[in-house]
Amino acid sequence: MKLSTKGEYGLRAMYDLAELHGSGPISLKSVAERQDISEPYLEQLFALLKKSGLVKSVRGAQGGYTLSREPKEITVGEVLRALEGSFAPMDCVDTSTIESCKRAEYCVTRQIWHKVKVAVDGVLDGITLEDMKEEASKIRSGKDYYMYYI
Repeated sequence: MKLSTKGEYGLRAMYDLAELHGSGPISLKSVAERQDISEPYLEQLFALLKKSGLVKSVRGAQGGYTLSREPKEITVGEVLRALEGSFAPMDCVDTSTIESCKRAEYCVTRQIWHKVKVAVDGVLDGITLEDMKEEASKIRSGKDYYMYYI
């Protein structure tokens, strides 16, 4: 599994909104400057994020974007799936498609792909934007710490 820049930049932009959550709409120009991402590219990404219901837009001179929910309620998995699609390694375990394999009942490799999908989804859905904010705070404070995943 390899993420494209859509996933990488989109997640950075969502983290940026999470950091400023509660301070009103945030302009894409300011996100682009802080995250070193082109503003036209962010416009494309935010169209996908808005369509997925993860952000809301506010028009006008003081307009911009806000998270649609609290940072603790939005997972990395939601953001990445909105931008990249499913993380199923094979179509036969992708629940967003209707692909059916005639070997599904006895295919031993399908079980492997299913375990990979469940593991990846578990990690991505187990991390929220709030968790990212907390990790950033630790990094900024210069403390030595280790992040363990179970």
